[in-house]
Amino acid sequence: MKKIWNGKMAILAALILWVGVVRCLTGCVQNEAPEKLRDLDFTVVGDGEVPEELKKLIESKKAAPFKLTYSDGQGLYLVEGYGEQETGGYSIQVHQLYLTEESIVFDAELMGPQAGEDGGTEKSYPYIVVKTEYLEDPVVFQ
Repeated sequence: MKKIWNGKMAILAALILWVGVVRCLTGCVQNEAPEKLRDLDFTVVGDGEVPEELKKLIESKKAAPFKLTYSDGQGLYLVEGYGEQETGGYSIQVHQLYLTEESIVFDAELMGPQAGEDGGTEKSYPYIVVKTEYLEDPVVFQ
Protein backbone atom coordinates (compact mmCIF):
# COMPACT_ATOMS: atom_id res chain seq x y z
CA MET A 1 0.00 0.00 0.00
CA LYS A 2 2.85 2.36 0.86
CA LYS A 3 4.51 1.71 -2.53
CA ILE A 4 1.29 2.63 -4.38
CA TRP A 5 0.98 5.82 -2.31
CA ASN A 6 4.64 6.79 -3.02
CA GLY A 7 4.15 6.12 -6.76
CA LYS A 8 1.04 8.32 -6.91
CA MET A 9 2.82 11.08 -5.00
CA ALA A 10 5.78 10.91 -7.39
CA ILE A 11 3.46 11.18 -10.41
CA LEU A 12 1.56 14.06 -8.78
CA ALA A 13 4.82 15.87 -7.95
CA ALA A 14 6.09 15.40 -11.53
CA LEU A 15 2.80 16.70 -12.94
CA ILE A 16 2.86 19.79 -10.71
CA LEU A 17 6.50 20.42 -11.63
CA TRP A 18 5.68 20.06 -15.36
CA VAL A 19 2.75 22.50 -15.12
CA GLY A 20 4.95 24.97 -13.25
CA VAL A 21 7.72 24.77 -15.85
CA VAL A 22 5.28 25.21 -18.76
CA ARG A 23 3.58 28.19 -17.09
CA CYS A 24 6.93 29.81 -16.34
CA LEU A 25 8.20 29.37 -19.89
CA THR A 26 5.05 30.75 -21.49
CA GLY A 27 4.88 33.58 -18.96
CA CYS A 28 8.48 34.61 -19.59
CA VAL A 29 8.04 35.09 -23.34
CA GLN A 30 7.11 38.64 -24.28
CA ASN A 31 4.88 39.03 -27.31
CA GLU A 32 4.33 42.73 -26.83
CA ALA A 33 4.82 44.96 -29.82
CA PRO A 34 7.46 47.64 -29.34
CA GLU A 35 6.06 50.96 -28.21
CA LYS A 36 5.36 53.44 -31.00
CA LEU A 37 7.26 56.69 -30.49
CA ARG A 38 5.69 58.52 -33.43
CA ASP A 39 4.18 58.05 -36.86
CA LEU A 40 6.45 58.83 -39.78
CA ASP A 41 5.32 61.03 -42.64
CA PHE A 42 5.77 59.35 -46.01
CA THR A 43 5.11 59.75 -49.69
CA VAL A 44 4.27 56.97 -52.09
CA VAL A 45 6.82 57.43 -54.87
CA GLY A 46 5.79 57.06 -58.52
CA ASP A 47 7.98 55.28 -61.07
CA GLY A 48 9.27 58.57 -62.47
CA GLU A 49 10.60 59.66 -59.07
CA VAL A 50 12.39 56.45 -58.08
CA PRO A 51 16.21 56.80 -58.17
CA GLU A 52 17.77 54.92 -61.11
CA GLU A 53 19.86 52.61 -58.92
CA LEU A 54 16.77 51.63 -56.94
CA LYS A 55 14.81 51.02 -60.17
CA LYS A 56 17.48 48.53 -61.24
CA LEU A 57 17.29 46.72 -57.88
CA ILE A 58 13.50 46.49 -58.09
CA GLU A 59 13.64 45.22 -61.67
CA SER A 60 16.08 42.46 -60.69
CA LYS A 61 13.96 41.32 -57.73
CA LYS A 62 10.36 41.84 -58.88
CA ALA A 63 9.63 38.23 -59.97
CA ALA A 64 9.60 37.02 -56.35
CA PRO A 65 8.35 38.71 -53.17
CA PHE A 66 10.94 41.08 -51.73
CA LYS A 67 11.52 43.79 -49.14
CA LEU A 68 14.32 46.29 -49.29
CA THR A 69 15.50 49.67 -48.08
CA TYR A 70 17.48 52.26 -49.98
CA SER A 71 18.88 55.63 -49.02
CA ASP A 72 20.20 58.45 -51.16
CA GLY A 73 21.40 60.43 -48.13
CA GLN A 74 18.35 62.70 -48.39
CA GLY A 75 15.59 60.24 -47.63
CA LEU A 76 14.89 56.62 -46.85
CA TYR A 77 13.04 54.50 -49.42
CA LEU A 78 11.13 51.42 -48.28
CA VAL A 79 10.14 48.98 -50.99
CA GLU A 80 7.89 45.95 -50.73
CA GLY A 81 7.20 43.77 -53.75
CA TYR A 82 4.71 40.94 -53.95
CA GLY A 83 6.19 38.93 -56.79
CA GLU A 84 4.54 37.73 -59.96
CA GLN A 85 0.73 37.82 -60.01
CA GLU A 86 -1.39 36.13 -62.68
CA THR A 87 -3.28 39.34 -63.59
CA GLY A 88 -3.25 43.08 -63.02
CA GLY A 89 -5.68 45.10 -60.93
CA TYR A 90 -3.78 44.84 -57.66
CA SER A 91 -3.20 47.71 -55.28
CA ILE A 92 -1.13 48.08 -52.13
CA GLN A 93 -2.34 49.73 -48.96
CA VAL A 94 0.06 51.13 -46.35
CA HIS A 95 -1.43 50.48 -42.92
CA GLN A 96 1.33 51.94 -40.75
CA LEU A 97 4.77 53.51 -40.83
CA TYR A 98 6.14 54.44 -37.45
CA LEU A 99 9.24 54.75 -35.33
CA THR A 100 9.95 52.71 -32.20
CA GLU A 101 12.91 53.00 -29.88
CA GLU A 102 14.82 50.36 -31.84
CA SER A 103 13.37 50.30 -35.36
CA ILE A 104 11.13 51.62 -38.09
CA VAL A 105 7.97 49.56 -38.60
CA PHE A 106 6.43 49.34 -42.09
CA ASP A 107 3.12 47.54 -42.55
CA ALA A 108 1.61 47.28 -46.03
CA GLU A 109 -0.80 44.83 -47.65
CA LEU A 110 -1.47 43.65 -51.19
CA MET A 111 -5.11 44.10 -52.15
CA GLY A 112 -6.49 41.90 -54.93
CA PRO A 113 -8.59 43.05 -57.85
CA GLN A 114 -12.10 44.11 -56.84
CA ALA A 115 -14.94 41.68 -57.52
CA GLY A 116 -16.06 42.09 -61.10
CA GLU A 117 -12.95 44.08 -62.05
CA ASP A 118 -11.13 42.91 -65.14
CA GLY A 119 -7.48 42.42 -64.18
CA GLY A 120 -6.51 41.61 -67.73
CA THR A 121 -4.63 38.57 -68.89
CA GLU A 122 -1.06 39.78 -68.48
CA LYS A 123 1.03 38.99 -65.44
CA SER A 124 1.84 41.86 -63.07
CA TYR A 125 4.53 42.55 -60.49
CA PRO A 126 2.97 44.82 -57.86
CA TYR A 127 5.29 46.72 -55.54
CA ILE A 128 5.24 49.92 -53.56
CA VAL A 129 7.97 52.48 -52.97
CA VAL A 130 7.57 54.76 -49.96
CA LYS A 131 9.88 57.65 -49.13
CA THR A 132 10.28 58.98 -45.60
CA GLU A 133 12.83 61.00 -43.66
CA TYR A 134 16.37 59.67 -43.54
CA LEU A 135 16.86 57.52 -40.44
CA GLU A 136 19.50 54.89 -39.74
CA ASP A 137 17.27 52.62 -37.67
CA PRO A 138 16.66 49.07 -38.95
CA VAL A 139 13.35 48.52 -40.74
CA VAL A 140 10.87 45.84 -39.69
CA PHE A 141 8.45 44.85 -42.47
CA GLN A 142 5.19 43.41 -41.16
